[in-house]
Amino acid sequence: MQETETTEEARRALEICNACRYCEGFCAVFPAMELRREFATGDLSYLANLCHNCKGCYYACQYAPPHEFGLNLPQTFAQLRAETYAEYAWPKPLGAVFQRNGTVVALITTLGIALALILTVLIQDPTVLYAAHEGPGAFYRVIPWWLMTTLAGGTFLYALLALAMGFRNFWRDTGSSLAGPAGARPVATALHDILTLRNLGGGGHGCNDRDEAFSTQRRWFHHAMFYGFLLCFASTSVATVYDHVIGHPAPYPFWSLPVQLGTWGGVGLVVGTAGLIWLKVVSDQAPAARNLLGADYALLGLLCLTSLTGLLLLGLRGTGAMGVLLAIHLGIVLSLFLLLPYSKMVHGLYRSGALLRHALERHAGHVPPAD
Repeated sequence: MQETETTEEARRALEICNACRYCEGFCAVFPAMELRREFATGDLSYLANLCHNCKGCYYACQYAPPHEFGLNLPQTFAQLRAETYAEYAWPKPLGAVFQRNGTVVALITTLGIALALILTVLIQDPTVLYAAHEGPGAFYRVIPWWLMTTLAGGTFLYALLALAMGFRNFWRDTGSSLAGPAGARPVATALHDILTLRNLGGGGHGCNDRDEAFSTQRRWFHHAMFYGFLLCFASTSVATVYDHVIGHPAPYPFWSLPVQLGTWGGVGLVVGTAGLIWLKVVSDQAPAARNLLGADYALLGLLCLTSLTGLLLLGLRGTGAMGVLLAIHLGIVLSLFLLLPYSKMVHGLYRSGALLRHALERHAGHVPPAD
């Protein structure tokens, strides 16, 4: 991680926090911070990604604005996280995408939809494109299997490779002598913290989602979005097995496993993304990094659009609108896959890595568990 104005500000803030320690029981960040007397850029990256942006420290801090120290750790960490996303991106030149992320997400999504529609129109006769298709293989009568598989499979594999390389860069840069080899207990602890979003629970009373009042709304909206995304991924995985292993191509009956997983996953994604967008609109903007809001809205909008078009395709798949809806949904999914390594979606990967490193430190006996 390179030295920037943001890393300098984060180091200044943490040195003050390390002397004060009023917030030491608030979350995982402060016990991890107390292990360090000096903060290398890798330490700053680790702590910024360990932060879940609950904002409790901002409202409790006696040195927050208008104090002359002007500490705003949630805002500083948000800026630093954005810089780490660009720093660890692979290939490296594509890290520049994060600088204007909201615009890039909107542009790539538009191009993805346009590309899918243009290709579909070019290769398909209008009488087939706008006709109603039913039964196994109906989707492939509109968009050939080879084209759908090439586009979706190619972009997904690229996204996995780019995400893996980015995580490798993050893990190497944030390495610590305190973190020994991973064992079963630290991995189990990290998985528990990841799957339960424990650090958004505020020790049971919640975090400061909108203002200084405590709430668990953001935690539950995150749960809906996270598990909705996992259910949609599970739906796609099961459908792939049905198609390529069992030899039973889509579309599937409503009560089949792929459709049920996709339906409930889509509903969860819509509820979660819409709720998080609402919270961003109504929340106190003082501890927020306002220049990053465009990227947040763009990603949440893309995830919501992915689930909405999928649900709409499910509802109208037996009509003449299916062909166009299928092309639009495919274009959005392709855009999502391409943008996964270059959007705020990577925060889940790096935050998981930070939670694993924190669990390693805790089980090595260096860090007491946060409340």
